[in-house]
Amino acid sequence: MSDFESILRITVRRGLAADDTSNLPLHFEAEVLDRYRGIEGYSIIRTDTVGRLRRDGGWSIDFGIAPDETLIHVAIGDLPRIPPAERDHWAGFATALPSSQMYLQMRLAPGSCFDDGELRKW
Repeated sequence: MSDFESILRITVRRGLAADDTSNLPLHFEAEVLDRYRGIEGYSIIRTDTVGRLRRDGGWSIDFGIAPDETLIHVAIGDLPRIPPAERDHWAGFATALPSSQMYLQMRLAPGSCFDDGELRKW
């Protein structure tokens, strides 16, 4: 198990134990930040693995940087810091780690019937 996986599992365990999942990460394509580069009043700073997007006199959000720098991740609990006018932009860059599309669709439409093959033991 990598150090990353160990830390992620600790984060998940703590969140579940406290009934508080606000520190769990949501991933975005790093290009989500391109919108703010070179615009007066915005700054993006970083180290090797973490960064911050800041609007002068306004909001800011911290993010982690994936090793290949193609993805960033933000704590779910920090997402409300993003102003409503910016949220659709961020949603357009949300990305998933390998996941079940059907499961995500089921979460969007609870109680709906989904045909996803025969039931079987795992």
